[in-house]
Amino acid sequence: MTENPLEPRMAYALTLGAVSFLLAVIWGRPLINFLRRNGIGKQIRIEQPGSHQIKTGTPTMGGILFVVPVLLVTGVLNIINLAMEAVGLGMEAIGQSTLFLFFCLGTHALLGAVDDWQGIKGLRGKGQGMSARMKSGFQLLFATVIALVLYFGPPQWDYVGVPGFPDFFRIGPLIIPVTIFLLVWMSNAVNLTDGLDSLAGSTSTIAFACYGMIAYLQNQVYLAAFCFTLVGALMGFLWYNAYPAQLIMGDLGSLALGATLALVAIMTGQWLLLPVIGLVFAAETLSVMLQVSYFKLTRRLYGEGRRIFKMAPLHHHFELLGWSEMQVKERFWLLSVLAGMLGVALALI
Repeated sequence: MTENPLEPRMAYALTLGAVSFLLAVIWGRPLINFLRRNGIGKQIRIEQPGSHQIKTGTPTMGGILFVVPVLLVTGVLNIINLAMEAVGLGMEAIGQSTLFLFFCLGTHALLGAVDDWQGIKGLRGKGQGMSARMKSGFQLLFATVIALVLYFGPPQWDYVGVPGFPDFFRIGPLIIPVTIFLLVWMSNAVNLTDGLDSLAGSTSTIAFACYGMIAYLQNQVYLAAFCFTLVGALMGFLWYNAYPAQLIMGDLGSLALGATLALVAIMTGQWLLLPVIGLVFAAETLSVMLQVSYFKLTRRLYGEGRRIFKMAPLHHHFELLGWSEMQVKERFWLLSVLAGMLGVALALI
């Protein structure tokens, strides 16, 4: 049997995933206890379904559970890189490209943490975090910095894959607005999805695993390693976020996941497949856009706003149709798996 030179690299990526899982699970219980002692609990907004009131007080800002292990593993491996370079070994523990991902994950996690903290303290009302304008401003700032670095710094990520065409197409400076749009969109999309126990975490796990596989098939082994490191850490988070959740992700986790997923998609060149691989995120966003637009239109036409869905985002609509929280989560997760399989297949065409 011919040896595949990529097999050791894939084993390395999967091992990093196992390490990040163990780190997340081990420090999960002390983290939950710390959050409870300090009263860092979820505040439920009045417009959410009544069944969610039971979640009030559940420790939030739980995204730190998976963000810290990923930043720790990625940071340590990059420090090892510097050490090996200093002694002239000429080896890499992980690619420097992961520093972009490190920055993206860390900055959006920090933004989400501030938003969560303001919501917990009730600085703008019960369950209300930062103002939409301020949060959007920081999202645009971070996305713009990342877009400019990716385009102007080596290597230049300005390409896109189109299903059915074997080669990538370079789009030059157009990648800058594309990157900004995708990072802002996905950070908000995952944030909207984070409304049921383990929903955002499980669907994000599938999406990162799919893009990790695509990166591996492209021989971007270090990008694949980062993806599977995040997959492992997310699985550790899901250990505590499974229904009934002992820990809630919060904006700290959802903003970081969404922006980082978009960046991974851009770095693989397969960002056109993001609405497929991230089907649930796209559907949740679309449901909100349709609901708000239809309500405003009918209020203007008929003097009374009407709704397409019983409630948006989409997962609340199905809850109000009578689906249990677990039914919504499991069915959305199944759709995410199928969409991810389709996305990887399209990337191979």
